[in-house]
Amino acid sequence: MWTVTLDQAIIDLKSIIHRTIRDNDETVIASSEGSVVVLDENEWSNIKETLRLLSDKESLVALLESHSIRDRGKKPKGLSAEEAFGDV
Repeated sequence: MWTVTLDQAIIDLKSIIHRTIRDNDETVIASSEGSVVVLDENEWSNIKETLRLLSDKESLVALLESHSIRDRGKKPKGLSAEEAFGDV
């Protein structure tokens, strides 16, 4: 993560955006009133999808169960697309 001041961001927003996208890393813009985070739009989409999946109790239980199976050195049973996404 990279931090710049609001004054720096005002002067050089274009290069801050390009660096954030190129490095696929967050950039914090700090001001006396607080800070904001700039990140690549694709990364933000991935974060939102992860949060959505983790907020779904069934998805979270399935994820935790599969991690537990892998932790025991076994391979989780796979699902067909219809089984996995039948309710979508």
